[in-house]
Amino acid sequence: MTGALASRGTVLLAHGSRDARWREPIEAVAARVVQDDPTARVVCAYMELATPDLHSAAAGLIADGATAIRVVPLFLGMGKHAREDLPMQLDALRKTWPQVDFSLARIVGEEPELVELLARIAVKS
Repeated sequence: MTGALASRGTVLLAHGSRDARWREPIEAVAARVVQDDPTARVVCAYMELATPDLHSAAAGLIADGATAIRVVPLFLGMGKHAREDLPMQLDALRKTWPQVDFSLARIVGEEPELVELLARIAVKS
């Protein structure tokens, strides 16, 4: 594969927990992305309490040849991490790797598809 798609990486960013079981759904999303597109370069990262952090995850993708990285915050709401910490971390990444195009997706909790799915799950018998 060549071109921009070949050089794109995705970071699925979640809060983090000391409990390893907490990471399973996050890693399942990454596995599903790769199942749907075997050429996808996707890694999980965590804001705290787990590794890798966003910087380490980005460094790994860049070392693997990524020239564009999309960060997808797997948060349900717009809390402090998404509102304050993440923009600061992205600024730091852009300063560290100015040649890499970093983009930030909306938090998943603001995506209409997720809201619809959660509503369906809530009333499921």
